[in-house]
Amino acid sequence: MDRSNIDKIAQTAEDRLLLAKLWDKINTGIRRNIPANTCFLSPREQEMARFLFGEVPGLYAYGGYPEAERKMLIYLPDYLDESALSQPGSGLACLRASFYQGDSPSHRDFLGALMGAGVARESVGDICVGQCSCDFFVTEEIAPYLLQNFTSAGRVKLRLQQIAMEDAAIPEPEVQEIRDTVASLRLDSVISSGFRIGRSLAAQYISAGKAAVDGLPWEKPDRIVPEGSKISVRGLGKIRLHAVNGRTKKDRISVVIHRYV
Repeated sequence: MDRSNIDKIAQTAEDRLLLAKLWDKINTGIRRNIPANTCFLSPREQEMARFLFGEVPGLYAYGGYPEAERKMLIYLPDYLDESALSQPGSGLACLRASFYQGDSPSHRDFLGALMGAGVARESVGDICVGQCSCDFFVTEEIAPYLLQNFTSAGRVKLRLQQIAMEDAAIPEPEVQEIRDTVASLRLDSVISSGFRIGRSLAAQYISAGKAAVDGLPWEKPDRIVPEGSKISVRGLGKIRLHAVNGRTKKDRISVVIHRYV
């Protein structure tokens, strides 16, 4: 761990401020040997934090379930094991908002209502909308306020309760599986295959700064994409290079790409 790396990692003044806050929170926990947690971080922010902290024993990125997109950093001293991540005191809480079966509020409705209630985006993790209920993750400190005051999302009336992390209902992501062959694992080739667009157009999106791999912006079309990487393109959506299956007889690379729908 080296605080001076903040200036090397940060791309903007906002990045620098965020990384300094993360450093102060986690370093305090380490020095005092007590649990510590940050706010929720986007995938890009998680990647910056990974570069900043490296491999620190007891430091976890956790958002309530393994595949969570938004996660907070949680430091657990050596007298606590990993099960403490989902227990009270970890800094993370899960709330369930129940609503009438005939209503169908969306992710956007819930996020908009939370922001309208004065809740900062960094205090909210993943929002998992299901039938008749929505389970969402928040920082522990704002949970009591929401339990008392968060009563509607748009025109939909809500009944709120706090639930155990393991009881959260996490919907399976809807994906379209694409099996294709590409000349190489260059970013423009993978985006071209995953979104069914021409490679030159894919390169334009990348050069314009609209593509990110595992949360970090990539602006070079010829960078090689590792297997398992998630790629987001502003205006197109998200895909994942699910599998690389080797070369075909025509010396092309067989791939399986998941496109999130």
